[in-house]
Amino acid sequence: MTHLPTTTSIRELTLRGMILGALITVVFTASNVYLGLKVGLTFSSAIPAAVISMAVLRLFSGANILENNMVQTQASAAGTLSSIIFILPGLLMIGYWQNFPFWQTMLICAAGGMLGVMFSIPFRHAMVVQSDLPYPEGVAAAEILKAGSQDNKDNDNSSGLKDILFGGSIAAIISLATNGFRLLSDSVSYWFTQGKAIFQVPVGFSLALLSAGYLIGITSGMAILLGLIIAWGVSIPTLTAQATIPEGMSIAAFATDIWKNDVRFIGAGTLAIAAIWTLITLIKPMIEGMKMSFQALNNTQQGISIADTERDLSPKTIILFSLMMALILVATFYSFIADAHLSAGIAWTLVICAVLFSFIMGFLVAAACGYMAGLVGSSASPISGIGIIAITIVSLLLLGIGELNGMLSTPEGSQFATALAIFITSVVLAIATISNDNLQDLKTGYLVGASPWRQQVALLIGCVVGAIVISPVLELLYEAYGFSGAMPREGMDASQALAAPQATLMTTIAKGIFSHQLEWKMIIIGLIIGAVIIVIDSILSKKKSKVRIPALAVGMGIYLPAAVTAPLIIGAVLSWIISRQVKTQAKKQNVSEESLAKPVERKGALIASGLIVGESLVGVALAVVIVISISTGGTDAPLSLLPFITPVLGDSIDTMTHFAGLFAFILICILFIRRTLSANKSK
Repeated sequence: MTHLPTTTSIRELTLRGMILGALITVVFTASNVYLGLKVGLTFSSAIPAAVISMAVLRLFSGANILENNMVQTQASAAGTLSSIIFILPGLLMIGYWQNFPFWQTMLICAAGGMLGVMFSIPFRHAMVVQSDLPYPEGVAAAEILKAGSQDNKDNDNSSGLKDILFGGSIAAIISLATNGFRLLSDSVSYWFTQGKAIFQVPVGFSLALLSAGYLIGITSGMAILLGLIIAWGVSIPTLTAQATIPEGMSIAAFATDIWKNDVRFIGAGTLAIAAIWTLITLIKPMIEGMKMSFQALNNTQQGISIADTERDLSPKTIILFSLMMALILVATFYSFIADAHLSAGIAWTLVICAVLFSFIMGFLVAAACGYMAGLVGSSASPISGIGIIAITIVSLLLLGIGELNGMLSTPEGSQFATALAIFITSVVLAIATISNDNLQDLKTGYLVGASPWRQQVALLIGCVVGAIVISPVLELLYEAYGFSGAMPREGMDASQALAAPQATLMTTIAKGIFSHQLEWKMIIIGLIIGAVIIVIDSILSKKKSKVRIPALAVGMGIYLPAAVTAPLIIGAVLSWIISRQVKTQAKKQNVSEESLAKPVERKGALIASGLIVGESLVGVALAVVIVISISTGGTDAPLSLLPFITPVLGDSIDTMTHFAGLFAFILICILFIRRTLSANKSK
């Protein structure tokens, strides 16, 4: 694919663009934080940010494709940084934090994010310029920017904004009816037994998850389905058949407890070995990429003329920024460790180990995550798998240090060690998420002819803005909903608590290591399952088969809640149905399938992005309403209409909300298919 030429006379990084990028950042960061805490998934904001940027900047004179690219670069970086919530809430779950301290949270996010930018720069030449990696979201964002350019007379930029608003409006209405008015159920499950074995057929009604499933596609969707079957079709029935249900406990509660305490660790093992395998496969391209990129950086240092479209931040700048981030991490880690009142020697030993681990592990995961983003896209990249590896390694490292200096001799010492492991992993995860996004954005820039060094500046700005937003949003959502295992007040509705599945899992792993009670048996089973799937997938790859089984997606299907994975699978099936319809249309019209597929893919991606943003923003808005209600002596469900309806409908209210939720979900699936396929109605 060719990329557009550019000249230094075209404005790229502008003040109005940075302000617009900051505003979009606030919206998408808040959305991603909410979605990630609720279901354990985040979405790439590059495409919707690009569409919004084009719609807004067209109102001003002199707007161009490169300026729009900088806005989406900044906004997508900040939105991606919100993946820090995959680990940070664990500090509240273990009772070490009672809230999210602004400065510690902000600095850990900003420093980790900016290191992610620095660490991924050396891989640009190998993984972006000279690589055949698909970078699905990066290429899609570039196509949207080209289509929306003012120089393009046939641009459908306004149509793209309408698609986002269409999806956003529907999702907002449904989310308000579900989580605000409580008129619609958010999921329904059919439980049944065969002998003593318990089975579940789940359906979740989240439109954000439906959209995420559509975006990841049928291959990943079927792999997640395989994971769901392993968890709920094999593991749960096997384990429940060997156990006795406690008196007074429902089969649903009993099976869910077994999934949380046992089966979930199978998913952790599968994710861990899949992530390690990914790192192994990246060793060769990592080394080659570093050689080529440092050679290019060397040319800059020696004064050899380089085109603006090939110029990265200089080696001096990279080193200077890295040293600055190291100093910030030293101060932040010392501030965190000082609260434990350890001796100066132990404290500084932990600080040095924490910074070294963050740099070494961070550099390795930067390469791995950049490659994974190029392979499957930012949204589908298994960042949590990297987090599982990091939390395991750092916990074992701290366990060794603690055994030597006696730090773990008391329960308080073990709690502190667990908290420190979570805090250090937060830095690694911030590096991972930004490097995951950085190369995707640089691919977009390469295709539209942007200046890499200016994009890298925009990424740094996005990291800072996102880091400022994350702490207040986390605090707001915690006060409104609470997290699983961490409620800010007594008497709150536990069913409304945000699951934060990755944070729960990683916290459980760390606690298990320090207490020597980690369920290694289940993790080993997961490792074996993951190894078998990797072998099968490798064989399929060598045979050039269209069928693939990504081990990371299988792991997700095992350890995510069934009500979460179900709409993901349904969304993936929708993408397959739409793809089949496009093939049928192409045959009927005797035209190439690609000519019909591109507008359909673009329209579907925009509608899906709208559904995600709409549901997420209503979730954040409801959090504000709930906090205000509670602070003024009200309930944690101030908009609920159930108190007025229940006296009329009686016990049938649950059945009514379940059927209403199911009906609305099916209707929206049909609308999604019809509107997406309407992209070719004039063809």
